[in-house]
Amino acid sequence: MIKKTNLILVLLLTIFTISCSNDDGAPAPIGISQEIKDLIYFKGEEDAPVVLINAQGGPDTEFTTDEVDEISRLFNTTDLLAVNVHQVQTLNPSLFENDDISFEKAIHFNSESLEILSQVIKYFKDQGRTVYVLGISFGAFMTQELIAKKGADVADKYLIMVGRLDMDDVIWQAFSEGKFGYFENGITPIIDQESGTDVTQRNMDRLAAGLSMNRYTQIFDTFEDLSKITYVYGKTDQAVGRLTDNEIQFLESKNVNIITGNGNHDETIGDFLLQGFSEAFGIEMQ
Repeated sequence: MIKKTNLILVLLLTIFTISCSNDDGAPAPIGISQEIKDLIYFKGEEDAPVVLINAQGGPDTEFTTDEVDEISRLFNTTDLLAVNVHQVQTLNPSLFENDDISFEKAIHFNSESLEILSQVIKYFKDQGRTVYVLGISFGAFMTQELIAKKGADVADKYLIMVGRLDMDDVIWQAFSEGKFGYFENGITPIIDQESGTDVTQRNMDRLAAGLSMNRYTQIFDTFEDLSKITYVYGKTDQAVGRLTDNEIQFLESKNVNIITGNGNHDETIGDFLLQGFSEAFGIEMQ
């Protein structure tokens, strides 16, 4: 009876040792959980060591794939996984298509969108991957809010394009009322005093106002260093306006890498996307 028991123990120990050896030698693939897949559109190898997360611009009720597809085409490498993240308005467009939402509701929806973005970033960071965040236009404001609420270390590097730190009050206030505003020559704010005729667009404007109302030079003043950020702006940006001297000086004081262009909103994006990727992330076109 004693000999039989000893034999069983030896067999169990052998099986346990083999099992542990296999686990150490062949780690399970990382991949992406279905829960996260439901919140994103992605291109690239699921196990790629570097994840580039796009905070969608707009705002828009359509969940876009163009940015991720273009990034995947330009930077064609198995080391990079490109991801676009849903926002409340892309997950539930009907909330914005029938009735006007209040400005307070817009702020609340932005907070929910921020939590989705944060959840996706944390998921990939917890897997030990390098995570970069790209924010263009409305995505720039979402990225700034991410840093403000979650800290600069939530991701490894950031590329912020055609955003503003301190949007002119007259612009964001008009947007909060569903009115249209723009910047003549990138400097002078112009407001259309009539509200837009499309309810969805009015609601999108309120979402934009819900972030652009924030004074990020004040919010970021508690950060000693923001050198993880590369900031791109255009001097004749008609959509958000050019950065003011005060905004530029603030970014410089926080060691932000600044790229300046002479073009408008769309021209700046097109002219400096590749340079931005190179300087912010060290990623070159393939």
